[in-house]
Amino acid sequence: MTARVSTRAAGPATDRTVVGENLSLPLFRTLSGVLAGHPYLKVVVDRVENTWHLLDTAVHPFHVDYVATRVLGMDMAALDAGLDAFNASVYTDPGRRFLLGVLSLHTDEDVAGRERIFLVLETTEADTMHGELLTFFYEFVRERVDGRLPLLLKPANHRQEEELSAISEQRVPRVLSHELFGNRTRTPLNPGEAVGRLRFFRSHEEYAKSAAGLGWADIVAMPCLPDDVPRVAGFLNTAPTTPLSHTNVLASGWGIPNAIVRDLAQLVDAGGLDGAWVRYRVREDDILLERLDEEPALRAPAWHQQRIRLEPPLLDDTPVLDLHRLRAADRDRYGTKAANLGELHHVLDSRTADLTAYYGRPRPPRADLLGHLAARLGLSSPTRAELASRAAEFAASTVAAPEGVALPFALQQHFLASSPALQQGIGKLKMALELDAGDVLDPLCLQLQHLIRQTPVPESIARRIGQAFPGAHRGERLVVRSSSNAEDLPGFSAAGVYDSVTTVRSPAELLDAIRQVWASLVSPRGVRLRHQVGISLDDTYMGVIVQRYEPAVLGGVLVTCDPTRREDFRNVYLNCSPGSPEQVVDGTVLPQQYLYNTVEGGGRTVALGSWGEGLPAATRARLAELSLTGRLLQSHFSGSGPGGGDVDRPLDIEWLMTERGDFRLVQIRPYAL
Repeated sequence: MTARVSTRAAGPATDRTVVGENLSLPLFRTLSGVLAGHPYLKVVVDRVENTWHLLDTAVHPFHVDYVATRVLGMDMAALDAGLDAFNASVYTDPGRRFLLGVLSLHTDEDVAGRERIFLVLETTEADTMHGELLTFFYEFVRERVDGRLPLLLKPANHRQEEELSAISEQRVPRVLSHELFGNRTRTPLNPGEAVGRLRFFRSHEEYAKSAAGLGWADIVAMPCLPDDVPRVAGFLNTAPTTPLSHTNVLASGWGIPNAIVRDLAQLVDAGGLDGAWVRYRVREDDILLERLDEEPALRAPAWHQQRIRLEPPLLDDTPVLDLHRLRAADRDRYGTKAANLGELHHVLDSRTADLTAYYGRPRPPRADLLGHLAARLGLSSPTRAELASRAAEFAASTVAAPEGVALPFALQQHFLASSPALQQGIGKLKMALELDAGDVLDPLCLQLQHLIRQTPVPESIARRIGQAFPGAHRGERLVVRSSSNAEDLPGFSAAGVYDSVTTVRSPAELLDAIRQVWASLVSPRGVRLRHQVGISLDDTYMGVIVQRYEPAVLGGVLVTCDPTRREDFRNVYLNCSPGSPEQVVDGTVLPQQYLYNTVEGGGRTVALGSWGEGLPAATRARLAELSLTGRLLQSHFSGSGPGGGDVDRPLDIEWLMTERGDFRLVQIRPYAL
């Protein structure tokens, strides 16, 4: 049994592009390709010649190439040499000659339950057509499409939505992206391929009964996977979720396929797939779930041999420090999270870091994207130094790093050494790990966690904490976050593994929260995940961040990439919900989802999540500034920052918007791809 989202037929030997003909459904099917499960056809309207071109999709993958070479007679070398200027002439010039778009074929049901076929017309996401052009484009195409086929215009970005708001829907019928795709039956989340045994759970209760028996060769399918799911071969969600959920971050870090397949129950029942061996493949435009006739001969996955080595933690008597005094190199004393926030303080305060490196990288046929960055920052022909200065100023004026203090590994070490019972518990856990005694591992972890939470904090440690953060004595609400050296590592993200506490209001609660964060280092799941990749318990320590609680009107996560399209260098994916960003990452709510183009500019709504309407235009514009800032910070933290690296490596940023409308970045780390 095989279920597919889409397939792509081989291209024909001849070009079947037609010019000036009216479009019927048979002609559409002759010329179209398939993307994300929907047949689609590229169209070019020539306003000078008053005609249109229906492109053979298999022969002409890009509008611009066709217009330049087939209509204007240019060669590809000339087009490549002036590509950005040519793009501007067809995508942003208000008086442009050519209007470029895509027609896609969709189906739904009418009020009587009968299948209805309709066409959707849209431009590219970077297109800045004003209302008059959008109306002309729609009406031109409407006149030339079979009248029996309903035609809707889909605005490609927020600007087009605003332009259309003043135009009657009677004149230009329309559909928004989240309305068209929000209930998509199948959605790729993380590309990958696996062969394994499908384990289908219709509820969390069913999953909980079998979770202990899940192994590396299982593919787990259920409505919403829990954050504590073990490392397996693949994930399948049967309910909507976001690419930025903890479980998809884990899927990305582990390199396993993940997708939403909302009709999986029907597929499982029809094909007897529960417990069957299957081949499961997720691509950007294709999801395959194929039952195998017999159990395959599987070898243990590569991560069974993976061994991650940590730099030795520095346990000397290090002081409790304000976050702004830390730098990236302090990760071996205070943990990765605290060190990254300290580095963020330095970047924003000093304004000396070059945040243009991402845009300076060649993107063939472009030599770089620096001109696009200058346009985003409102500059005309700046020098590289002027551009770097403006980028640093823009980032510092858009976001701030949180104030707070960082507790070093040394405090945790002193606490553990203060109790013989704790030392004995750690010794038993180490012995169980050495002997691979999996049957006693979980009870030992739980016992040790309980002991850590109940052991009194020595007075000398409590005094140092109280002196560093007196807010607890004044009843201020505090947030206590984990900052381990065993997270945000290449091959090991630990997203959602360690604890944070956001409800602290007294000195006693502060000490309880710190012990809870320390105890999360030895949770059964955390210990197992680290042990699987060779991270020694001896080398693993937990720092702690203490911050004042900042009320938020909006919060969420952004990653400086499109997680579902790895080759996309333009877009930043942003999730948000009213209130704390924790709601987004822990799956409490289904967030609003947006894509922001950090090259040509503009944004679009992907999904409204648990809310019935999108954010106001002014708020969306502020989120565009936040997204651009995330891209700028990528230049430092992924590329030209401490230790160098790959400037294309995306970041994962947790953020919140305060009641004053300011942005705070509460976490910044690599996003595993």
